[in-house]
Amino acid sequence: MSYDLMVFEKTKAPATRKEFMAWYEKQTEWAEEHDYQTIRVSSPALQNWFMEMIEKFPPINGKYAPNFDSMDEKEAEDLDRHTVDYSIGYHVIYAAFAWSVADEAYEFMRTLAKKHKVGFFDVSADQGDIILPDGTII
Repeated sequence: MSYDLMVFEKTKAPATRKEFMAWYEKQTEWAEEHDYQTIRVSSPALQNWFMEMIEKFPPINGKYAPNFDSMDEKEAEDLDRHTVDYSIGYHVIYAAFAWSVADEAYEFMRTLAKKHKVGFFDVSADQGDIILPDGTII
């Protein structure tokens, strides 16, 4: 199990919780015509969010994945705890973290979502926060 969070393009998401959850289910069918690791398919706001996010939480695979072979064991261990399995869609970026970094991931991802004016969804919580960039909770 992973600790899952998601950011989304605010202009594409519904504004009520019920509609949002149906939209979320559709987004996570992963039926878009791309590989889900290529950031250029997303909106500029999501791309900017991703490029800053990976500075602290790099992807576990794909173009921006770290080269663990070039690190000493301690450095590789610490970075490995912070690697994330990202699924990149047209309107969402889903991020699966290790539970050991859950609090850190939530705070950092939420802060960057606000900065880059994208929505934020706490997927792993039972009634997870769905927060628009202006702070509105749906």
